[in-house]
Amino acid sequence: MKIAITGSSGFVGSHLSKLLAKEGHDLVPISRRTGTDITKMPALSEAFAGCEAVVHCAGINRELGRQTFDSVHVRGTRQVVDSAKGAGVHKIVLMSFLRARPLCGSPYHESKWAAEEIVRASGLDYTIIKAGMTYGRGDHMLDHLSHAIHTIPVFATVGTREKPIRPLAIQDLVAVLRACSVDGRLCRQTVGIVGAEELLLSEAVRRVAGVLGKRVFVLPCPVAVQFGLARVFEWTMTVPLVAKAQVRILSEGVVEALPASDPLPPDLAPQRKFDETNIRAGLPAPGPFGFRDLRCCMRFCT
Repeated sequence: MKIAITGSSGFVGSHLSKLLAKEGHDLVPISRRTGTDITKMPALSEAFAGCEAVVHCAGINRELGRQTFDSVHVRGTRQVVDSAKGAGVHKIVLMSFLRARPLCGSPYHESKWAAEEIVRASGLDYTIIKAGMTYGRGDHMLDHLSHAIHTIPVFATVGTREKPIRPLAIQDLVAVLRACSVDGRLCRQTVGIVGAEELLLSEAVRRVAGVLGKRVFVLPCPVAVQFGLARVFEWTMTVPLVAKAQVRILSEGVVEALPASDPLPPDLAPQRKFDETNIRAGLPAPGPFGFRDLRCCMRFCT
């Protein structure tokens, strides 16, 4: 089966690509690294030729230069849909966020919702996946928690009263994406997907620290302070320790879809818990943050 994957070099896209390639599917990788811009319709239409499905994973969690939420999530999705229709693609699968919704005051959430609406109105067969906080090898969560604990073993909560999360293993997520794109399941549905276990982020941090053999100190921190820290991280780090959109996400909690979505069938429901085995499988090489993680040092470290 010929399947195009946008954001193929990103966290979700790369894991899905490995799974589908192992099964022998003909993949069309689309990302900035492959030189295909999702905002350029002629290039997309050519790339999608002969594809039976497109899995649209491209997205950002912070704005940087011309890479804005509107340009990537909204205009990019519109180009993906138009190109897919022009190329005769039968199915589009969109990676969205669990609590993406309109008129909530967050450009990230609102742009993800706008992308959902474009796909729902496309006339194509579609599945929209509203995924919660996802972890695994090459992610943001375990990667940054691990380096942060190795650097300074202090964790500041997002809010003095934490909201719960349900960490989602990347293996559980890509299994659902595969079912939609290859098996044609969940037609014209918008489904929410979260992990099998509910806990606080501070507890997740302690579990990661335990796997690393480290102690970590948890300090309560107001949401407003975290927004300020996120702004500094976005200015200074190549991949921010936490972005403003992520502070908003964590301040709300990540346990249920909003608006309410279609349920997953039992055989696709995530089963993996955020335990030592799954944490260890997703950890990067041990080590602290360094100069190469700073934007000002990027050109000297490449």
